[in-house]
Amino acid sequence: MAKRLMSGNEAVARGAWEAGVAFAAGYPGTPSTEVLERLATYEEIDAHWSSNEKVAFDEGMGAALGGVRTMVTMKHVGLNVAADPFMVFPYAGTNAGFVVLVADDPGMYSSQNEQDSRYLAKVAKVPVLEPADAAEARAMAIAAFELSERFQTPVMYRTTTRLAHTRGVVEVGERSEAPRKEFSRQASQYAIPVYARFRRPELEEKLDRLREFAEEFEGNVIEEGDPKVGVVSHGIPYQYVKEVAPEATVFKLGMVYPLPKKKLKEFCARFDTVYVVEESEGFIQQEMASFGITKLIGKERFTNIGELSADLVAAGLNGTPVADDFAGEVAVLPRPPVMCAGCPHRGVFGTLKKLGLLVTGDIGCYTLGCLPPFNAMHTTFCMGASIGNATGFNKAGEERVVAVIGDSTFLHAGLPSVLSAAYNRVPTTTILLDNGTTGMTGHQEHPGTGHSLKGGPAPAVDYEALIRSLGVEHVEVVDPWDLEATERAIQAGLAHPGPAVVIARRHCNLLPEEKAKERTAYRVDPDECILCEDCFETGCPALVWQDDLPYIRDWECVGCSMCSQLCPADAIGPVEEV
Repeated sequence: MAKRLMSGNEAVARGAWEAGVAFAAGYPGTPSTEVLERLATYEEIDAHWSSNEKVAFDEGMGAALGGVRTMVTMKHVGLNVAADPFMVFPYAGTNAGFVVLVADDPGMYSSQNEQDSRYLAKVAKVPVLEPADAAEARAMAIAAFELSERFQTPVMYRTTTRLAHTRGVVEVGERSEAPRKEFSRQASQYAIPVYARFRRPELEEKLDRLREFAEEFEGNVIEEGDPKVGVVSHGIPYQYVKEVAPEATVFKLGMVYPLPKKKLKEFCARFDTVYVVEESEGFIQQEMASFGITKLIGKERFTNIGELSADLVAAGLNGTPVADDFAGEVAVLPRPPVMCAGCPHRGVFGTLKKLGLLVTGDIGCYTLGCLPPFNAMHTTFCMGASIGNATGFNKAGEERVVAVIGDSTFLHAGLPSVLSAAYNRVPTTTILLDNGTTGMTGHQEHPGTGHSLKGGPAPAVDYEALIRSLGVEHVEVVDPWDLEATERAIQAGLAHPGPAVVIARRHCNLLPEEKAKERTAYRVDPDECILCEDCFETGCPALVWQDDLPYIRDWECVGCSMCSQLCPADAIGPVEEV
């Protein structure tokens, strides 16, 4: 077998390809995004971005029931969106192998919450596999499909941010084609709730058989060491255990639900105390305690907040305080995230700040509008929440409230809220930030971009026609680089007696076609500058102080002119004019 250096996400995709996956779907969300992007590079796999995770899951169910091996990808909060089909699919069971890749994000590196998806798997009665490195990521993906077909069950394949983006040496193999399985048209298995009632006992029987399988699963391994030190661990935390306590006897779990009850009880009987080292919540510890296993030390010493680390695990095993963080002894300038130079969102948030509006936000690059210098976003919860939140504020008596939402997020989860506002004639004003891409997760395509995941042409949503078809009468398109026009459009939306949508349309400057455009940089005329600092209200990173004067770095300036529009002294203009 050839060896390659791969990230965990790349290795998952490789394993799925080797397992004979024919269809894959998902919605981008760090840390899961690259799995589907990599799957799309394989000619044998029909892969596409879906409008949201529930749609992807539904599509995947259909493909798996139709007889082809299927992988669906999402991050942890995406599983919440897909929770409805995730909870009911196990009742019917799958035909061909069905694996849902769920990437949790301990530490909230790119998420609005921490969440342990293992609990959702337990509620759904779905087995969970979790690799510890890139090599296992490939091998366990193959095992997940075999497990799915053996028990006719969907399988959760859980990863975390550290596993997804850490690289390792992976031995790769060849693809094994999985023949299509014929679908049996049995309404008693796949249709109407009354039949599901009869299948409920069968689900418990299947779970019992999965518990028996856990006892023999090759990914559950005992690594012998010091007979006095016993540790139960999984995934990335296992790596920390091996780093700080290489002498320990470790029960390494690759199948984290259901657990091998018999083997765990036998293992724990060998020690006076067993340490359960797991990331996020104490899921394994709680399951083991339910088996009647005592003398466990887990979340009492290993935090459930954020990521674990070698230092945290060492402190927990030794019962000592965590080592001092010496980073505080060095003065490091803070580097908060900022919108890019000329980002079209800057014009919108600068205007919202000027108007002093209450702004309900959503998930995307524009979430940075809550930070200085704008401070112009006041709520951010989950995909699509902004519009419904604005409607609620309106019902509470707040008249000057605006919802902001990106184009990809709008198509993902914003449409129902716009429809509800229109149906109920609520004067909710929404600003649709159409930057022509899924910006936050790396410029993925979506139904509004005109291109598919594999790069081919695709129909692009006509936002104006779509929104009007929902019953919204006031729809206006504006270029957010034009500050006066942006302000007029927002004011007009607020003045309209019914729901209104302002489409702020300008493509992200980081898209290749935008980068290729010739732009004229702007500069500050030092003789005309009155040091009012109004230009800094843009928050543009191309605008800095130099020699006690505002200065525009021409190599970073994209010529948006927003700083020029704010200058009361007309001291800023294109390079050739100043």
